[in-house]
Amino acid sequence: MAMWLLKSCILFLAVASSQARLIPPLSLDIEDVQLETKGTYSLISPRADDNSEGNYRLPNNTAPEAYRVELWTNVHNGTREFNGSVQIDIQVLEPTTEIKLHFLQTSDHVATIISRDQTDPTAIPLTVANETLRQFLILTRPDSTEPFEANTNWTLSITYNGTLRSDMGGFYISSYTGVDNQVHYLATTQFESTNARHAFPCYDEPARRANFTITLHHDPSFTAISNMPVNEAATSSGVTSFNTSPKMSTYLVAFIITDFDSTGGELNNLPQRVFSQKGKQDQQEWALWSGLVVESSLASYFGVPFPLPKLDQAGIPDFSAGAMENWGLATYREQYMWWTKENSTINLKTNIANIIGHEYAHMWFGDLVSIQWWTYLWLKEGFATLFSYESNDIAFPEWDTYQIYHVNDYNSALLNDASTSAVPMTHYVQTPTEISGRYNTFSYAKPSAVLYMFKNAWTDRVFRAGLNKYLTKNQYTSCDEWDLFAALQESADEHGLSLPTSVDNIFSSWSQKAGYPLLTVTRNYATGTFTVKQQRYLAVDDSNQITWYVPINFATASNPDYRNTSASHYLLNTTEVEISDVAIASEDWIIFNLKNAFYYRTLYDLDNYDRIVDGLNNNHHKIHVRNRAQLLYDAYIFVTTGRLSHSVLLRLLTYLKYEEQYAPWSNANTILTVFNRYLRGDESYGNFQTFVQELIDPVFEKLGVNEIPGEHYLNNYLRIVLVSLACQVGSVECHTASARKLSEFLFDGIVIEPTLRTQAYCAGLRNPTDVVYERVISDLLATTDATDRSLFISSLGCSLQASQLGNFLNLSLDTSNGLSYSQRTSLLNAAYSQSEDGVTASLEFLESNWEAYAQLSSDSAKPLDLALRGIATYVVSEKQKTRLNALVEEVQSKENGYLQDDLSSTVNSRIQSNFDWLDTNRDPVISWVNSHISGSGSSGLTVSLATVLISAMALLLSKLY
Repeated sequence: MAMWLLKSCILFLAVASSQARLIPPLSLDIEDVQLETKGTYSLISPRADDNSEGNYRLPNNTAPEAYRVELWTNVHNGTREFNGSVQIDIQVLEPTTEIKLHFLQTSDHVATIISRDQTDPTAIPLTVANETLRQFLILTRPDSTEPFEANTNWTLSITYNGTLRSDMGGFYISSYTGVDNQVHYLATTQFESTNARHAFPCYDEPARRANFTITLHHDPSFTAISNMPVNEAATSSGVTSFNTSPKMSTYLVAFIITDFDSTGGELNNLPQRVFSQKGKQDQQEWALWSGLVVESSLASYFGVPFPLPKLDQAGIPDFSAGAMENWGLATYREQYMWWTKENSTINLKTNIANIIGHEYAHMWFGDLVSIQWWTYLWLKEGFATLFSYESNDIAFPEWDTYQIYHVNDYNSALLNDASTSAVPMTHYVQTPTEISGRYNTFSYAKPSAVLYMFKNAWTDRVFRAGLNKYLTKNQYTSCDEWDLFAALQESADEHGLSLPTSVDNIFSSWSQKAGYPLLTVTRNYATGTFTVKQQRYLAVDDSNQITWYVPINFATASNPDYRNTSASHYLLNTTEVEISDVAIASEDWIIFNLKNAFYYRTLYDLDNYDRIVDGLNNNHHKIHVRNRAQLLYDAYIFVTTGRLSHSVLLRLLTYLKYEEQYAPWSNANTILTVFNRYLRGDESYGNFQTFVQELIDPVFEKLGVNEIPGEHYLNNYLRIVLVSLACQVGSVECHTASARKLSEFLFDGIVIEPTLRTQAYCAGLRNPTDVVYERVISDLLATTDATDRSLFISSLGCSLQASQLGNFLNLSLDTSNGLSYSQRTSLLNAAYSQSEDGVTASLEFLESNWEAYAQLSSDSAKPLDLALRGIATYVVSEKQKTRLNALVEEVQSKENGYLQDDLSSTVNSRIQSNFDWLDTNRDPVISWVNSHISGSGSSGLTVSLATVLISAMALLLSKLY
């Protein structure tokens, strides 16, 4: 499943630490993150493995061998009721008086059982009971004391009634409004983790693999698809039967009854199709092409052909998960499949291929080889996350996709795993709720990083051969982590890879412990050697002495070779090691973790940081791009946790004026955006603006605000970062060029590239003419498209002009302008989250209109309360604090019920949090920046005069264009 991004959960766990509020939240926009939710995320503590009587797992006294599922539906007209019949061939392993299955939200069960060992058996009616808490269907003979003997074989038959769910789980109903303006219904499935039991009673556990034969009755005008191809001989009008599947887990069974259209293709004799609602065939091509080349890339890498005779993808209108790896029939939210060059962004193009890579990797990891229990969820999700990038790197090498991996899943893993509430990759859960809670960073991003570490530390050749052994030996069965470790050990032995201890010891030290190491490197400049210490990195407490088997490698200024990423040394589950078999020149820098392929943070001594700063500024190309990115991010994290001085971080940032790659700038954008948010109310803010503009101007001048034909793929990502940051800190060139770009689109029809639409609108509306601003307001009120309205609202809040912001915020009070309640109450956030001017305008608006704003809702929503809490998050000056507190006191004095009881404490807490940040960070940052600006001669004017002139020039130029 495609968790970017928890998504959707997601899929991201909040870090309960001081560093969490210093890091902007990861975006949940579908163009920025990959989402794959198979449950509702919650923090679940590990429990001891328990399969005793009374727990939520089925007993091991019977086992399924084959299912024959037959369902009758009338979903074509919106009918939710369905009927079902299932026959299960079972084997009795131990004597038992009862057979337990899973069921959920089905009724009227009638069950019989017949022997498969007798030549002329008679069906035996069974007594049906149920236990709703554990979702058990309990079947017994009329004489409940008569046991089913061990080593006997039976066919269990159950008929039942059901209702298609409306919560996007199990067997559920969905719909879409087609190009004909008619509502079209469909029935589809989402079974992971514990919802196959809703469609048919079953052994709904991942290790209980069996063969499945599916038959679906439906209106003749509809089409049915499932995991396997249609069995033409058994199919007739209104009845679709499918070929029998290989042995598979219940949660991977899928079927869809719909009027969808499809596009098809074939590569390497494997036919693939993409299904989605009628009228969207022109948007299916990229998903089809990506599916073809990604599947081929994975099959080639694993050395194991895709095992089924066909592979389909389907886009579902209502889909709680981002995507789902049903074997042979991957399903997605439909917007994760549709792409056109004319209307879709480069980010979405990449994400579609990445999500497909994730789900297709599951066809091997999770589908061909399943997991023994949800304890080992990472054993499929970690691989799928890693190979979402690896498959794209193979299929589309020009993308340099591991830069995207670095700033997304890799950084997410490090952030979330630094929390004291982090859990190990391997830990036992039991109930459906606990299982749902496993879909988080510790099953997706972290294991992908650990796997990537050993892919590099042990070489790709050993890793790849080990995966081939794992998949080949265990195909059509279920495994735990020890099976993987055994395959990797066998590969290491065969390839002559010498490890300091067994794969079991090394890998389990990472899979069975929460967290990751902080390596502290201290050099002996006289001897050329160095010492490495490890301890668990925690954002709030580093006293824990947990240790790992840590692979080490490094580059130096004299030997900046990043080609061989295998481990040259190990820290062997001890707290410290001296590396004495080296002789590094005293003037050289040393950088650990080649290509940043290993999963830990590294802290250097100050002299080494001095050498790195010089190296970056003199020849940054000698340091790999992903190492450059991580040097910045690690330094930032160390600053937020008091491990490193601000001056080291700021000096590292100075090299950015030479940087033209995405990952370093993405990490720098995170850092500088946080600084900008807190410092924008400071009297010396102008010098900070000048400093950032000094860094960004050279690359911004080169890339500009327009896409360039034939440029590097990631330049599209980089330009988004640069435009956003440059305009945020007041770049005249950014404001002018963006205003021109937006004006030419609004009045001359010159199309804005889809990838840059959001940035062009926000940047173009920083200092627009009133004519341009009113035109966008007019467009906002004229459209009914929710996506466009969201874009217009967020962009109109980017203005830095008080009069424009005032007119914009007044729209929230006009209940006749066609905006929905949620849209009207999003206007304030669009303003106060963007700038200091937006905070001021929001306060002024509420000071005059708070009562009318509070009355936008007559229920318990309390929009005024939410607005005041939101503004408090961005208050960074005493003046704003005074105004906000006065406003809160005024509203509270009226005793009108517009506010929650805890508003004052929340507002004060959020403001204090901001002031605490300033107390810690303001002086060292501003002092360094002021000294830097003064020393470099970047500002011949006083800060205040420079700021005034810059703003006036930007406004004048924007009005000219």
